[in-house]
Amino acid sequence: MSNPSLSDTGAAYAAPARPTHRTFRKRSRRLKAWLPYLLVAPAVAYLLLITLYPGVYAIIQSFHEVKFGPWKPVGFANYLKLFNDYQFWGALWNTFVIGSISLVLQCVIALALAFYAYRDPWVTGWRIIFLVPMLFMPSAVAFIFKLAFHDARVFSDLLIRIGLIDSNLAIQSSTWGSRALLILADVWQWTPFLFIIFVAALQGQDEEIEEAARLDGASWYAIFFNISLPMMKPVIAVALILRAIDITTMFTNVFIITKGGPAFGTETISFFIYRTGFKFFNFGYASAASVIMLILTIIVAQLVVKRAFVSARS
Repeated sequence: MSNPSLSDTGAAYAAPARPTHRTFRKRSRRLKAWLPYLLVAPAVAYLLLITLYPGVYAIIQSFHEVKFGPWKPVGFANYLKLFNDYQFWGALWNTFVIGSISLVLQCVIALALAFYAYRDPWVTGWRIIFLVPMLFMPSAVAFIFKLAFHDARVFSDLLIRIGLIDSNLAIQSSTWGSRALLILADVWQWTPFLFIIFVAALQGQDEEIEEAARLDGASWYAIFFNISLPMMKPVIAVALILRAIDITTMFTNVFIITKGGPAFGTETISFFIYRTGFKFFNFGYASAASVIMLILTIIVAQLVVKRAFVSARS
């Protein structure tokens, strides 16, 4: 019996066809089309897990009376109770007062520093110094301010040694003194955040426009307020919205420095939610407060950003 020849074997077992150039091109097109979605998918899944699920859970919880037993449906009772709760409205007012003053101070200081830093070569070399406060942990900054201003011991001791006062200052015994302390801590730490954004916005502007204004005899005051500042409106609006959202969740400074006192004078909405949920264990009521705060934040952010972009285009 003769063995099959090499040609017969090749005829019986044909080699698989190699992919053509057209097949590779189709695969590369599909890969290019799906690659961005594949790269973003883990981040989207993570964000949905930590934001969407807790948000939906809080909305459902807000329509129930939730303590340690089974959930009891109460409809809109938690929301109606909030509208008659003077402590909730006080916390909302404290958040607005502390946040607005802190935001205005941060914006003014950051704009002034950015205006002097984005062109000056000497200031540019030392720009990293302006970012140092932002590198500290918020809890560490809160403890530093608490140690320095608790009963005003360190601060008062310095003023006594200089000879400006004779006895310790009672800063935290007054509502506005405690608010000023929270504002000072927030301004000191987070002004560099706005500074970075404003410097980038100023550096992104066309230098030829400023140079033409200088040749026409415009002063630095006129250039900044008539050229640079109007062009920065959208950037400023987005930056302030980011900081405002962060300020509405101010909790660390309040918890460590003031504990919401004196007489609930520095209790922010975040501290009110914490106290309601984790001290009185009324989780449904706390969820209703968080939902209302979320809705107010979205409405205000949408109005401010929309108005800033419309005014910048006109």
